[in-house]
Amino acid sequence: MKKLISLLLVLALCLSVVSCFAEGAAKKVGIAMPTKSLERWNRDGAYLQEQFEAAGYVVELRYSDNDIEQQNNDIQGLIADDVDLLIITAIDSDSLSVTLEDAKAKGIMVIAYDRLINNTDALSYYVSFDNYTVGVLQGAFVKDTLDLDNAEGPFNIEFTAGDPADTNAGYFFNGAFDTLKPYIDAGKLVIVSGKTTFAQVATPAWSTDTALTNMQNTLASYYSDGTILDVALCSNDSTALGVAQAITSDYAGGNAPIVTGQDGDIANLRNIVDGIQTMTVYKNVAEEAAVTLEVAMAILAGQTPDAGLLESLSAEAAFDTETYDNGVFVVPSYLLVPYVITADNLQKLVDIGLYQWDAEQKYLEAK
Repeated sequence: MKKLISLLLVLALCLSVVSCFAEGAAKKVGIAMPTKSLERWNRDGAYLQEQFEAAGYVVELRYSDNDIEQQNNDIQGLIADDVDLLIITAIDSDSLSVTLEDAKAKGIMVIAYDRLINNTDALSYYVSFDNYTVGVLQGAFVKDTLDLDNAEGPFNIEFTAGDPADTNAGYFFNGAFDTLKPYIDAGKLVIVSGKTTFAQVATPAWSTDTALTNMQNTLASYYSDGTILDVALCSNDSTALGVAQAITSDYAGGNAPIVTGQDGDIANLRNIVDGIQTMTVYKNVAEEAAVTLEVAMAILAGQTPDAGLLESLSAEAAFDTETYDNGVFVVPSYLLVPYVITADNLQKLVDIGLYQWDAEQKYLEAK
């Protein structure tokens, strides 16, 4: 009888272990991305899904076609599907607070991925890049390329910023503008159009077509007489693509203006090779996904991620508890470091493993 009881106890223990393992293996992560219309989010969504599935999680990935109502519905669907964790890149950083109350009520923790989510305490962590530094890198590139500390100038510059609904867009613009403001104030850099504020140069939904139209209008109004445009400072690659198209088709000057960008989209990397765009700021999605995975694993294990989480990772990042106030509280943030890509260091993108050279070894393509 004792042997039977012992056997039953062992069997019960084994079933318990199997049950716990199965429960752990079945942890479900919901990922909400803004749109498939921008290459950036296709790349991020796919890489996040790949990383989480490789780690043994079940993943539900949804894209919301840049539609705020649809994203709220998509997230509600993920909540109804009883995901254990939400990873969200918001279309509109101010539009998710009500929906996330439902996540909080069900005990579902939330990571804001790349874009901060405002006006909610349902948010647990924010994983992104040092977004102000993105703009600083663009501004510093312009400063160094034009040698503003030594050249007489003046040089003409126009800004194209991002989506007002994206909290990152303001950081990008401010980082660049603040870096160049001493030269603007001194008259060495001239904004011929007079568009000096974020609101004046913002581009809803980061639309390439809107950036194209806006730059065409600027060129027609202020540069049609052959006035030289030295710099078109664009906050990201989708806007840079439109601005470059406008310069190619409508610019009357004889020079090739500096055109900045961000993200490393394939079309823009081709433009860099062809001399149409000058640089892009690259944010390594592999590193961003790796940090997100580590934060998620800690959360799902009942731990509280902090600065120590970064010690096991090769990604260059910082743990920030002071900068990103979402209107309710300062969100604990993991901020990675971006870097500049030009025609001279495209190989760096190949080395990280997400790009490869084409057959002619001229252009980069996604792996």
